[in-house]
Amino acid sequence: MNHSFYSADRSTHLKIVVVALVAGIAVAGVASFSATNPDASSSQSAGVIKAGKPVAITSSGTSVTR
Repeated sequence: MNHSFYSADRSTHLKIVVVALVAGIAVAGVASFSATNPDASSSQSAGVIKAGKPVAITSSGTSVTR
């Protein structure tokens, strides 16, 4: 049982690297399989949002000290 990463032996370092590699592959696999096809979900469509009239800001609301 190694309580410090710095005092761990070679096999402990190898175990940590293997576990991190397997976890990374698992996360990448779940992310790639959970990606949805945009053509398949036709019931969820985003509407078009049009801009309104332009707004002009005449003052910033801050006081000027001279």
